[in-house]
Amino acid sequence: MAGSSGLTKSAEKIEALAKAGAGAIVLKSIFEEEIVFEHEDILKEAEAAGVHLEQFDYYDFHLKGKKLSEYTSLIQEAKAKVQVPVIASINCVYSHEWVAFARQLQDAGADAIELNMFFLPSDFSRSSQEQEHMYFAVIEKLTGAVSVPIALKISHYFSNLGQMIQRLSQSGVAGLVLFNRFFSPDIDIEKLAIKPSFVFSTPAELAMPLRWIGIMANKVSCDLIASTGIHDGEAVIKQLLAGAKAVQVASSLYKKGPEHIGTLLDTLRDWMGRHNYTSLSDFRGKMSQEASSNPAAYERVQFMKYFS
Repeated sequence: MAGSSGLTKSAEKIEALAKAGAGAIVLKSIFEEEIVFEHEDILKEAEAAGVHLEQFDYYDFHLKGKKLSEYTSLIQEAKAKVQVPVIASINCVYSHEWVAFARQLQDAGADAIELNMFFLPSDFSRSSQEQEHMYFAVIEKLTGAVSVPIALKISHYFSNLGQMIQRLSQSGVAGLVLFNRFFSPDIDIEKLAIKPSFVFSTPAELAMPLRWIGIMANKVSCDLIASTGIHDGEAVIKQLLAGAKAVQVASSLYKKGPEHIGTLLDTLRDWMGRHNYTSLSDFRGKMSQEASSNPAAYERVQFMKYFS
């Protein structure tokens, strides 16, 4: 799958990815906070000009509707150009807005919705239980609003990650994407300013989702999709062996272009041929914790053996 990124923000780019062999495409996310911040800026300007803010009820709806209209148009254009599933992506931070919009994404033709939801555990006024409850509250409302499958893209920032993944898998979502990546801050020591860093994933980041796909395979009630650190065909094979239903790639496509999907698929086909596999189901999960001859390896956290 082509993961959500700037490479999936136009119908032309989406068509190129499909032609290169992508089995499904997740559209560039529509950001709830972008809409909210834009609206807040307009309100501030209006207030400074002496406009009565109660007049903005209609404009509030209109502004958000315009952003949504642009996104639904992208869905429709993409669906007209490709035959593979087109998945709408929502980057949710405030949780309440998207329930009203979800049905419109579905009606525009989205085959599924990926909800990219993450609340950084830096709010000291909220307990971990309150933070976790927000995920289930949003999922409950969203699954009640649409009939298309919903995938939830999560982080590994949970106090009891295994249990949380299991509970989320039982919430009505069709899939869990492990894991999302975030803006990573860095410091410019000359300008004394915060700047972005580590925009693209690296192959080393494969380890975290690989561990948890392997641990949770066959212990959840939905599909598991691997994301982050998948840069070559070997990484695709590893995630499938661990138990992933599908894999998402993005950073490697930025670096090597849409045609890199073909390279990933060629590596997978060659490996399957050498091992006499005719379908993914022949080996999916073969190296999960449950099926492995060394299940403890997935839970080892110290380097004792490596350094001994």
